[in-house]
Amino acid sequence: MFPQRLDSPLAYDIAKAMRDGFDRHYRLFRAESARAKHRFETADWHGQQRAQRERIEFYDLRVGEAVARLEKEFKAGEQPMEVWHQVKLHFIGLLVDHHQPELAETFFNSVTTKILHRAYFQNDFIFVRPAISTEYIEQQGAPTYRAYYPTPETLPGVIQSLLLDYRLQGRGYANLERDAGRVATAILSRFHQVKLRANFQLQVLSGLFYRNKGAYVVGKIINGFTELPLALPILHDADNRFYIDAVLFGEEDLQMLFSFARAYFMVEMEVPSAYVQFLRSLMPRKPRAEIYNALGLAKQGKTLFYRDFLAHLNYSSDKFRSAPGIKGMVMLVFDLPSFPYVFKLIRDYYPPQKDTTREQIKSKYMLVKQHDRVGRMADTLEYSNVGFPLDRFEPELIEEIKRFAPSQLEIGDRDGNGEMEVVLKHCYIERRMIPLNIYLQEAFDLLDQPEHAHRASKQLEHAVVEYGNAIKDMVAANIFPGDMLWKNFGVTRGGKVVFYDYDEIEYLTDCNFRKVPAPRTEEEEMSGEVWYAVGPKDVFPETFGPFLLGNAAVREAFMAHHADLLDAAFWQSHKERIQAGQMLDVFPYDEAQRFKHVGHEPYF
Repeated sequence: MFPQRLDSPLAYDIAKAMRDGFDRHYRLFRAESARAKHRFETADWHGQQRAQRERIEFYDLRVGEAVARLEKEFKAGEQPMEVWHQVKLHFIGLLVDHHQPELAETFFNSVTTKILHRAYFQNDFIFVRPAISTEYIEQQGAPTYRAYYPTPETLPGVIQSLLLDYRLQGRGYANLERDAGRVATAILSRFHQVKLRANFQLQVLSGLFYRNKGAYVVGKIINGFTELPLALPILHDADNRFYIDAVLFGEEDLQMLFSFARAYFMVEMEVPSAYVQFLRSLMPRKPRAEIYNALGLAKQGKTLFYRDFLAHLNYSSDKFRSAPGIKGMVMLVFDLPSFPYVFKLIRDYYPPQKDTTREQIKSKYMLVKQHDRVGRMADTLEYSNVGFPLDRFEPELIEEIKRFAPSQLEIGDRDGNGEMEVVLKHCYIERRMIPLNIYLQEAFDLLDQPEHAHRASKQLEHAVVEYGNAIKDMVAANIFPGDMLWKNFGVTRGGKVVFYDYDEIEYLTDCNFRKVPAPRTEEEEMSGEVWYAVGPKDVFPETFGPFLLGNAAVREAFMAHHADLLDAAFWQSHKERIQAGQMLDVFPYDEAQRFKHVGHEPYF
């Protein structure tokens, strides 16, 4: 039972110390995000990527600091339940006028669960659902978004003003009038033969969204009852002057920009919930959890994901099962058919060809988390000691976990409420995709049916082209996928091919790409065994073919578009480019959407 009155000064002091710990975290997080503007202005691309990587660690560092302070100053772990009841109530009171209450509640949960015994993890002690509303929080100073009211005639000038309002310093725009004219023409063409209503306006978020070598204006066009999402990528030209590279329109383009397979944005926000609310109006199908993730607030994303997951369990009745497809040698994968995610457990035992350890596998997943995923590597949510209702598991899946990952499984009535739980010690959760090998097999099955042959042929070619493009995008970002089999890639709802098996991933620059040496004798030429020396990081691209191109139609499509992936020189040249400090652009939109600029060249 909650106390009838707040009479513990110690409880207030603990609550205030926790809020101070969160405020320090968000102040540092926000300052690092704000510095992205200067790094963009000065074309400090390696600094930008380094900051994106390091910012991911901020949260756990601040939680650790808060835990250490509470134990040192208040012996927090020794305090009775009556005090902790009051701590939560005081904390709620301290958030009434706060600008990031939802993030502070999650921080409270993180600190509290590191201090208290597992039996305390109930509604009384942590925020199972939010206590403070995030509606109508007003940002101090600059508003969350700005509104502009052009006419067709004034639209180019209004767009110039809109861009200048971001106050980018540096060498300025190469040709602002040209860019504004292009954007205006693109907007008006979308409203061709449509009457512009009295409320015709542009609304854009006040902060630019920085990632890698780009900055993005994000907003929407409103006309009557129509709202059209909009984004403007700002890049640097060869003289380090700014230019608008494209106009992105509609929910699909914005979904690609904010994809779960891309690195997190840096954007300076006082009221993150207001940004999320605005972005949801642009992408209503995108879960709030994924939007918080895209903004770099991954812990809040995890909190919201788990709440959504629990709500889904309440309103569904299907059971967890072993995921369809070829079984992995390192990961045990299962899913809930009605839920669009998969759950991955690291197995306890691996076959001899997988020379790895649990810690090495976890380090590979952390590498991907901190790296630029260039739209081709799925983000993962990592959970420890996560509980599931036992009666929602197929018995065969429980037996499979007991057999292959027994160290990760605990079954019991953890909360003492009479309901048996499956507790997984450590798991990863990813967006569900169609495994590429299954996607290809569906095309193979239709090729022999005349009425479906054309569509199947297009599906097959699209899959193969996208597969090669995925590998080349990863190469551009200094990633060698390691295991390039079709089963390790998936097809997203938007038709993109994304990599999701990271246990053999390596930096491209750590690999040694070689041609297979010419045989010296007839015996070597006829040998079915590898007769030449192979180092631990040696890669022979010409040997990929037999594993990937057994199907004639696949081989034809692959050789037409991506034969260079079988050539060691291709890989070695990109390794040397990266070692020389070059960073290639990997755009979150199609080449065809870009405005034509002098000197533009495709990166492959």
